[in-house]
Amino acid sequence: MKIIILTPVFNDWQSVYKLIDEINNLSLNQEFEISVYIFNDYSNHDRPDFEKNLENITSIKIFNMKKNQGHARCIATGLRYIFEKDNFDYVIPMDGDGEDRPEEIEFFLEQIKKSQDKPIVGERVKRSEKMIFKTCYQFHKFLTLVFTSKSIKFGNYTCLPRSIVEKMINEKATWNSFSGSLKKIENNLISIPSIRGNRYFGPSKMSFINLIKHSLSIISVFRKTFLIRSALFIIIYILMIKSNASIITAIPLIFLLIAVYSISNLALRENMEEFKNCLSQINDIENIK
Repeated sequence: MKIIILTPVFNDWQSVYKLIDEINNLSLNQEFEISVYIFNDYSNHDRPDFEKNLENITSIKIFNMKKNQGHARCIATGLRYIFEKDNFDYVIPMDGDGEDRPEEIEFFLEQIKKSQDKPIVGERVKRSEKMIFKTCYQFHKFLTLVFTSKSIKFGNYTCLPRSIVEKMINEKATWNSFSGSLKKIENNLISIPSIRGNRYFGPSKMSFINLIKHSLSIISVFRKTFLIRSALFIIIYILMIKSNASIITAIPLIFLLIAVYSISNLALRENMEEFKNCLSQINDIENIK
């Protein structure tokens, strides 16, 4: 059974090389043939030579992009390339910095025979960030549930059968939000517990601003539901405060209108024509094993 591990990277080569080493050291069943595909998102740091003797990884490829596209679009490009150009059974997208723990790959593979061709997702049960970030993340999940009726407790770290990859590359939302797109096309998900690990090197790149953008990108996938619920909230809230209207009581409305504007702009990223032609943004492919 051929498993392709897909990871984007921007400059953090030290972490990616450590990830490859960790994957190679896993005790995996011999029935699984593991390949690693690294999508280099136009890194501007020099890449050190890769000099490791890896016995348990069949192949490693580096896809060098022509321009910086961002995390989600690198994964989307990888899914399209793998589906159109390669033979595979499952794809495991994951971060290359250690926050997606490689030892959990074993848990994904254990579930494959029970999954009946359904996607397997790593549901976050524990995070490693500071309390303020954890609180903001919980608030993000709450808002997503309230405004879209979707409970999304997973990120990129998933295990996707070929049939789901096909659906993903035919869904324009994949070009904007991986987890939002997967939840849109498939409600019947199999979950395994996943602990957010510590980065191998350096601080986390998920800043507060990036978390807001990530949250709004997910909500934008379900923007019709969001707009309907937002309109209802505005009507009800105005009726509640009409006798006590002030700048202070108007603050929730201002934030909501900003969110509506931001989500509408983010929805414009769902460009199917760009997604279909994304392989043209691959500059070259290096086989390093």
